[in-house]
Amino acid sequence: MKSAHIQHLYNRIGFGITPKELARLSKKSKKNVVNELFTASNKTTVLKVDISFLKGKTYKDFKDKEQKKELQKISRKKVLELSTAWFQRLNNPSEILREKMTLFWANHFVCESKNILFVESYNNALRKNALGNFRDFTKIVSKEPAMLAYLNNKQNKKKSPNENFARELMELFTLGQDQYTEQDIKESARSFTGYNHNFRGQFTFKEKQHDNKEKTFFGKSGNFNGDDIIDIILQKEQCARFISEKIYTYFVNENINKKHIDEMVAVFYKDYNIEKLMRFVLLSKWFYEDENIGTKIKSPIEFLVGINTVVPYKIEKTRQIILVQRLLGQILMSPPNVSGWKTGRNWIDSNTIVTRLRLPSVLLNNAEIAYSEIGDEETMITNFKKRKLRRKAFIKVSADWNSFEENYKNNSNKELVHQIITSKINKGTEEMLERNQQLSKHDFVVQLMSLPEYQLC
Repeated sequence: MKSAHIQHLYNRIGFGITPKELARLSKKSKKNVVNELFTASNKTTVLKVDISFLKGKTYKDFKDKEQKKELQKISRKKVLELSTAWFQRLNNPSEILREKMTLFWANHFVCESKNILFVESYNNALRKNALGNFRDFTKIVSKEPAMLAYLNNKQNKKKSPNENFARELMELFTLGQDQYTEQDIKESARSFTGYNHNFRGQFTFKEKQHDNKEKTFFGKSGNFNGDDIIDIILQKEQCARFISEKIYTYFVNENINKKHIDEMVAVFYKDYNIEKLMRFVLLSKWFYEDENIGTKIKSPIEFLVGINTVVPYKIEKTRQIILVQRLLGQILMSPPNVSGWKTGRNWIDSNTIVTRLRLPSVLLNNAEIAYSEIGDEETMITNFKKRKLRRKAFIKVSADWNSFEENYKNNSNKELVHQIITSKINKGTEEMLERNQQLSKHDFVVQLMSLPEYQLC
């Protein structure tokens, strides 16, 4: 398989690739390289944090107002701990494809919670089902405690139906906009009545709160429950098309190619098998066409983890891991709303581009980072004297330059350019890099990752 194609593959289903791994895989066929990815992701390693503080506890143990406040405080800290553990997992993944798919589904089945039991369950549900059957996956998500709370389905009862989940199920999770009527939403909501969970987050079905009368949904009538509604939705080819388009824009190109989507739908609609769909995409000739290489703007997480692939680093303090994500505009487990993060060009604005261009130096050369707080938003500031800052600090980072030296010992500065950057480099940048060939390999690679071209993969 061509080295450039392997780099492209690993940029999209992972976060880059080292020269040693690239050389090893270059001796294999495309089919074998792709097979290896799926084999490595056959298993699922769940993500967990210590929640022993809840051992044996029930609702009754938190009747007191102060006890509830303390529980919420501990739970929020544990959610940040889990978020950090996920970030560290992404930096050192063994199941690369599964973890990248988990990241993808987290911005599809969007959900947020401050309850550590619910968040841990939800994140691992995404991970376990990331390459499974979309039908089963959607039914599991509908019963997750985090989703039941986030979209108010826990309050959905036959005497007072709540339509939030029913609406987003169709608009955001399965069909897209303008594919259903208001009456379809009402009938779907009635079908999902009675969904609930206990203190530990285990799904419970409250029969007395369920509307067991006949419903009519998408022209079909019956005493439907939530699983029935999902089955009916998936009978529509539009569902297979909607998911195929989401996967295409994330892994291939934000500009939809209808012919490619038609091919994907033909594969996916048969049985909604996610692994089969991804195999088809990654083995397709068009996945590796020039128009799809180096054209995607990296998400903040892809950017941060991509730097780590080149020069392994560790941010010492949990709160600073969250700070860096906030500065870039994407905090794991904290989506902006039910629609999730807007991707592509939406990742870049006047503040985040400055942050991105400076961040490799901050992380790898212990440069100072300064920021001001405006409400919940923290913005990078480059001219420290012109604005009064509330905070400025060093991000405490340990960079493993020994690993970098070992991985890139056979690469000259000139060779580093195309090892690190896969997008087209403009003439002015090429001339600048040519002038800087005499820089140390350390300084040169930091400069490469500080280029606008490095924002693309």
